[in-house]
Amino acid sequence: MSAAPLPADFSGPMLDLDEDEDLEVFSKNMSLVDGNPMPNSPSSMVNQYRLDEDEEEQQDANTKDIFITVDNPESHVTAIETFIMYRVVTKTTRSEFDSSEYEVRRRYQDFLWLRSRLEESHPTLIVHPLPEKFVMKGMVERFNNDFIETRRRALHRFLNKISEHPILAGSQHFKVFLTAELLSHKKQGPGFLSRMGETVRAVANSVRGLRSRPEEFTMMQEYVEDFGNKICSVDKVTQRIIKEQREYLDELKQYSSTYTQWVGSEEELAEPLKGVAGCVERCSKETEERIHHMSEVLVPALHEYVLCAETLKAVARRRDNIQAEFEAKNEALASRKADQEALQEEVDVLADRVEVANSTLKGDWSRWKDSMRTDLKSAFIATAENNVEYYERCLAVWESFLLSQRVEPSEQRDGEAAS
Repeated sequence: MSAAPLPADFSGPMLDLDEDEDLEVFSKNMSLVDGNPMPNSPSSMVNQYRLDEDEEEQQDANTKDIFITVDNPESHVTAIETFIMYRVVTKTTRSEFDSSEYEVRRRYQDFLWLRSRLEESHPTLIVHPLPEKFVMKGMVERFNNDFIETRRRALHRFLNKISEHPILAGSQHFKVFLTAELLSHKKQGPGFLSRMGETVRAVANSVRGLRSRPEEFTMMQEYVEDFGNKICSVDKVTQRIIKEQREYLDELKQYSSTYTQWVGSEEELAEPLKGVAGCVERCSKETEERIHHMSEVLVPALHEYVLCAETLKAVARRRDNIQAEFEAKNEALASRKADQEALQEEVDVLADRVEVANSTLKGDWSRWKDSMRTDLKSAFIATAENNVEYYERCLAVWESFLLSQRVEPSEQRDGEAAS
């Protein structure tokens, strides 16, 4: 049974909008907002969004000078462990690179190394988060193909976020990761005792607390706390909706087969029963595609920013620790009579660190918010587009069934005369 084409006019029997005439956005009559015509159907609105996004993507591509791709995951099995290696291909015109193209293979631990080095070098810059190391409860097996593909996309996004950052993109660690053998570089960097010392100082500073945090950073932390709560809630509800949609899909599949089995015992109803079974089956496929789209587009975007909220909290704590260390040294300088000169030098160094930490975080905070809003808006628009297409296709399926069951007046009179 072929689907009938969608009617040009979506008003009338399709939508009951009598209670609120302001909602008649799908009418064939053009509505004017600020003098600009509004699209008169969901499809035309979707096409307009896509056109705008395509133009923006083309502009971005024209200004980019580095392209990084993470692909071709390969499983490696040793006597000790099993892990996945990913190919990282870099194409660039940046002058700091000796060649225009590089290809290396990296495992998840290598990405962790890069991120930790970037955080050590730039403690108050916002380094984009990596996907979690371990599989969350209820998710697929660790080396399931779907899990590997989800992680590959997240690692690809991580590297491209770094490449777009005005400061992190110039990091020597980032360049090494993209171009060189990592083993010798991993042996460099702060040793165990140095890292332990940093950790002890951070703990001491957090226990001591701040005398006076600047108001703008207090407001920043409050925003992050609120944002984290909201995005976490939306992420959980979305996961629950997908779970319920999968259960609904299972019910739809059983529903279709029930109508098909019914055909054998109801000859007079055979055609409409077959029609309903076919419609339900086609709607099942549309529902399956919708679930897949939500899982591939909306969920990763939401969960990525759940992790971003935790990253922001960690960055704010590191800024507070730098200020707390400065305040402690300043108090020691005021209370001690001896070693005034040495202490003054330390206080001056820490004062500079506080100033740098504040300025870098303020600049990165504004950039991060712009990026977050762009990313989430894109995910929401893509989900809205998919929802419109889903309901349009399901609507077309059921409209085609209604058309197939429509009895012409002449046929109806012939049937009555025969009876």
